[in-house]
Amino acid sequence: MGRMLGTVSMGVRAPIIRQGDNLADIVTDSVLQAVQSGEITPRDRDVVAMTEAIVARAQGNYVGVDHIAADVRAKLGGETVGVIFPILSRNRFAICLRGIAKGCKKVVLMLSYPSDEVGNHLIDWDMMDENGVDPYKDVLTEEAYRKMFGYVKHPFTGVDYVEYYSNLIRESGAEVEVIFANDPRAILSYTKNVLHCDIHTRVRTKRLLKAAGGERVFGLDEIMTAPVDGSGCNEKYGLLGSNKATEDTVKLFPRDCQKLVEEIQDKLIQATGKHVEVMVYGDGAFKDPLGKIWELADPVVSPAYTAGLEGTPNELKLKYLADNDFADLSGEALRDAIRNKIQDKDGSSLVGNMAAQGTTPRRLTDLIGSLCDLTSGSGDKGTPIVYIQGYFDNYTND
Repeated sequence: MGRMLGTVSMGVRAPIIRQGDNLADIVTDSVLQAVQSGEITPRDRDVVAMTEAIVARAQGNYVGVDHIAADVRAKLGGETVGVIFPILSRNRFAICLRGIAKGCKKVVLMLSYPSDEVGNHLIDWDMMDENGVDPYKDVLTEEAYRKMFGYVKHPFTGVDYVEYYSNLIRESGAEVEVIFANDPRAILSYTKNVLHCDIHTRVRTKRLLKAAGGERVFGLDEIMTAPVDGSGCNEKYGLLGSNKATEDTVKLFPRDCQKLVEEIQDKLIQATGKHVEVMVYGDGAFKDPLGKIWELADPVVSPAYTAGLEGTPNELKLKYLADNDFADLSGEALRDAIRNKIQDKDGSSLVGNMAAQGTTPRRLTDLIGSLCDLTSGSGDKGTPIVYIQGYFDNYTND
């Protein structure tokens, strides 16, 4: 009998990573220890992935609130600044907001509703309908918001983010005014200096603001793109993808990771003789159906990966074949017919082929990164490295 297991995802334990650590050696050694213990038997096209957090920590890529304040002040003028479309997160945005507020005299905080970009809800859809609110047009003041919706606390964190963010801004020395709107251009009635904090819609937001008369318009990806007084930076993503490190610092999304993944791949090939793919992963790209939160608060799932992880799946839907092409077969005859169909694939794209409908049309790095994020978790598992086998197998592989 051939092997019975298909895709297997395993968390690999590693030392606690500190700034300056040689991550290429640590990741390679951690995997090889698992090989030596018999827990892993390497095969070609296995995948080794490491969380972006340990990459950024090894790089020492941190910035403080004073660094953020200085950059915001230099770019946006230090007076009244519209801070629009932030996500509602103590981990992701609160420390950034403290730095932003320290770089302004007044913050006009504009929150999207009924939820932020990644699904954290401020307003219940039914209550919004009952109050006749049109989210596509209406701009709400904080007074109107409170009158209609009260003091809403996040179901998971128990935080009233309107109150929490307002207090953070005041504590940082700035005045605050809160409004609620979904058209970015609404902020221009309050100030022409705007810092838009959205992640995946940031290009459109900037275009609309500029076209409507915004004067100093920057995205969160344009803050901390260069060092300030010896700080870290991220030339491509700025503060996007950052996480809270301390009450005064954030860890930035890692930079310059391509050399790292290629170095680890070379080390593993030399040590095992197997061609292993390597990637760095952050948030997975999936949505929680209960909390309605879309996990992807990072600008991308994977900031660096080896060449074999480029592309999208090119697969046939087995249940479609079983129910249609081979509906009259069963048992070994059905198995053999499906295997032959898979083996007949010539590598050309199956897009538009009915037998491929329902397969996941997403990039391999997004799919594998999501699997890694769920495997490693975000708590105390101590497995910042993930080893995946069988991802590129199909029903014909023994």
